[in-house]
Amino acid sequence: MRTELVEGALRGAHRDRGSLAGAVFHSDHGSVYASKAYAALCEQLKVTQSMGAVGTSADNSLAESFNAALKRELLQGASAFPDQATAYRAVFRWTNRYNTRRRHSAIGQ
Repeated sequence: MRTELVEGALRGAHRDRGSLAGAVFHSDHGSVYASKAYAALCEQLKVTQSMGAVGTSADNSLAESFNAALKRELLQGASAFPDQATAYRAVFRWTNRYNTRRRHSAIGQ
């Protein structure tokens, strides 16, 4: 991954939302997130950087599990969405089911 890629994503979020002041960006210790250029951009946009301890995956495990379920249950074997709005609705429906009706092993179902 290139630093320009994550900088572009952060700039895009800033452009779409109008401001990121007060936001916290949590990441791993990847070189792009630890770079001086990315730190300067976060400071400029008033984004607080947060990083977990080196070698600890616990803070990332929930996101990894969620993303794996999304890929497995919604995206695996699917062709491309015809447009952004259709993709947004599909992910929204899946997320709503995931959060409200899907059985979760963590709560004994």
